[in-house]
Amino acid sequence: MDASAFSEQKTGDLVRIRIPQQDWAFNPHPLPPQWKFPAKLWPALAEAKQELARLDGIGRALPDSELLLQPLQRREALRSSSLEGTYASPKDLLLFEMRPRTPTSEADPANDWLEVANYSKALRQGVELLGDLPLSLRLIREMHGTLLTGVRGRERNPGEFRRHQVHVGSDRRYIPPPADHLGRCLDRFEKRMHEDDPEFDPLVHCYLLHYQFEAIHPFSDGNGRVGRALLSLMVFHWCKLTRPWLYMSAFFERYRDEYIQRLFRVSTHGAWEDWIAFCLRGTIDQALDSVRRCEALDRLKRRFHEVAGASSTRAHPIIEGLFSAPLVTAPMIAERFSVSYPTARSDIGRLEKLGILKPLSETRPQVYFAPEVFATAYDEE
Repeated sequence: MDASAFSEQKTGDLVRIRIPQQDWAFNPHPLPPQWKFPAKLWPALAEAKQELARLDGIGRALPDSELLLQPLQRREALRSSSLEGTYASPKDLLLFEMRPRTPTSEADPANDWLEVANYSKALRQGVELLGDLPLSLRLIREMHGTLLTGVRGRERNPGEFRRHQVHVGSDRRYIPPPADHLGRCLDRFEKRMHEDDPEFDPLVHCYLLHYQFEAIHPFSDGNGRVGRALLSLMVFHWCKLTRPWLYMSAFFERYRDEYIQRLFRVSTHGAWEDWIAFCLRGTIDQALDSVRRCEALDRLKRRFHEVAGASSTRAHPIIEGLFSAPLVTAPMIAERFSVSYPTARSDIGRLEKLGILKPLSETRPQVYFAPEVFATAYDEE
């Protein structure tokens, strides 16, 4: 790591390391930072909180919050994984969730599908754990264990903090604290998660902690994904949302270089203002995007119900299910409604004629999907 990149305004200490080779590592100072939230950012903060409140209001008014939440969480899993070089399409992910399988080799694309599916599971697990646990190191370890279960990297101690030195980037651009400093860094991080912070707005507090988590880099693998999943939980918890509606990975991926640089510049130059401004811009962007998708999905659902009319007693519950999982098969419908396979196939045929469902090619049994739901929930503008 280039020690000369760190100015006098750096937000931590450089320490010498000798394993695996002689170099410098960075120990971030504990939060809160020696920085005051500037008046010039108040308009951005006010707008971010306004849009977040609007999103929460729309989500709260939905008859079924899963209409918005499950597509948002799957999209977050896809985008956060993509940031780390793991790629899957929405259809890949949903097909894998429908028919999970163990990867057979390192080159098997199921490795990527499993990693993305695990991210979705870790997100849902984190929300469930918050019902019994505070935001804590235990909760973070549980999510990390789920994230790395059965995937490449599982040999890197899923659910356990690292016991050796790691670095970020093939050029060792950033080297986080040595393993023997990790316990103290994490203890201070957890205490900060438990503190009420009158000095900073809760939303700002979340982004300060997101930086801190990534600077500490507590795991051998999966730090970025766990950190972004944790960010959604912190916003949900501290901003007192009814559900965890805000997911930032799509924004971070779109501005990937800026995301990485803003984090790094906090460490090297204490550039908190630029980091927080970037995150507030992202909050506004992602809240507006989620509102747009939510409203479009709600309109689409209403239209589907109108088009289906009285075509079948099962048409309407099938349509409802398409918004949380927009892939169906005749065996799934037969099992769900306790009807015969021919009857289930007839139900699908009616929705296919109405343009609601279309067959996916090369799938046995035949899988049908709702293309308009896919486009609304997952397409990037």
